[in-house]
Amino acid sequence: MDLIGFIRFVFELYTVILLVRVLLSWFQVDPYNPLVRLLYQLTEPLLAPIRRLLPSAGPFDFSPIVALILVMVVEQLVISLAAPLLR
Repeated sequence: MDLIGFIRFVFELYTVILLVRVLLSWFQVDPYNPLVRLLYQLTEPLLAPIRRLLPSAGPFDFSPIVALILVMVVEQLVISLAAPLLR
């Protein structure tokens, strides 16, 4: 696996983690479950600041959507910066 492939893998993995976090929010899960706690620890550092910046939308949390878009943009930025270094 080359560096670009590794970068894509890391960003795709984090995207999946964010999506699992969203799916878990639709169900009543045990917040003390080690897997649930790990998901929160991995995603909350990105979601919390976005939540503070977004206006309140009642019961809807749009921070995961913004986070997913942000992750995609940062992935493309990192890849575009790393690609010339590999030539």
